[in-house]
Amino acid sequence: MQLLRYILFPVSLIYGMVIYGRNWCYDVGLFSSKSFKTPTVCIGNLSTGGTGKTPMVEYLIDLLRERYKVAVLSRGYKRKSKGFVLADSNSTVKQLGDEPYQIFSKFDDLSLAVDSDRQNGITTLAQCVAPDVILLDDAFQHRKVIPSFTMLLTTYDTLFVNDCFLPTGTLRDAKNQKKRADVVVVTKCPAHVGKDEQARIEQQLNVTVPVVFAYLSYDTMVTSKNGKMEFSNLQGQHITLVTGIANPKPLIRHLKAMGLDFEHLSYPDHHSFSAVELKKLKRYPLVLTTEKDHVRLKDQLDNAYFLGVKHHFLGDGAAVLKKLLYDSLTHHRQSWN
Repeated sequence: MQLLRYILFPVSLIYGMVIYGRNWCYDVGLFSSKSFKTPTVCIGNLSTGGTGKTPMVEYLIDLLRERYKVAVLSRGYKRKSKGFVLADSNSTVKQLGDEPYQIFSKFDDLSLAVDSDRQNGITTLAQCVAPDVILLDDAFQHRKVIPSFTMLLTTYDTLFVNDCFLPTGTLRDAKNQKKRADVVVVTKCPAHVGKDEQARIEQQLNVTVPVVFAYLSYDTMVTSKNGKMEFSNLQGQHITLVTGIANPKPLIRHLKAMGLDFEHLSYPDHHSFSAVELKKLKRYPLVLTTEKDHVRLKDQLDNAYFLGVKHHFLGDGAAVLKKLLYDSLTHHRQSWN
């Protein structure tokens, strides 16, 4: 795989030139961008995935709904529907896509829509729902919209400054676009990262905005469509771990640290499981998977459980992020009044 990436390096150069050209056209106004009266918060990254955007959206919903009426707008990657779709009690994972469906199913009274045209999605949500704030899931590259606030996520193990363009690396946008971020969140950190290490990473990132650090906390229960079970009940069993996500490494590390005996079946991100694959998975005594994968598997497997995960911030990171968000939303409203 490494050899193939080196062979494809010239393709990365061409891809990078296209990305730089596209961003230049937006920067100088050849391509137009639009801001909206409804405040928008963009959650995104520079890479192809695996930075924890979905649990971050869920974190922000919990944080902001104390004070605001929150809506979520996503592209709905790999969904079977077209155009603007507003989720309701009859929505399916095929209509919304796995990540939006996961988010919608966890929050009562949440307004969630999918639309590949972000401008149309924001306008339609404002008309039919009138939210106080719209969270734009995975929207960093969608420059037709000027967000009120932008969160740039990057992982502790693979900082964007150490990455390179596809297909040699995982970058889908240029490193210099970090300038559009209002905060950088380093995700999937160890639970204890010292001040010296944080300072070293901030120096590497070389940004002028605040940098906060977050780690993943896994549930003590595993969940299936039929209920919950203590994670400790998995001890001593041979488990089949099934993942269709961009970066399963943190989950694998956690399961090993907990002493779980498992084999790992890894599939591409957002993988659509075939009938043959499902037949194989049904033969295993217990399948453990991620929440994103589980929304695609739960109606087809009775033996599937997922292990939930949440972001937690190191130090005063949560307070810093909350103040930045609230100040930004207040400023946005004042500027439009």
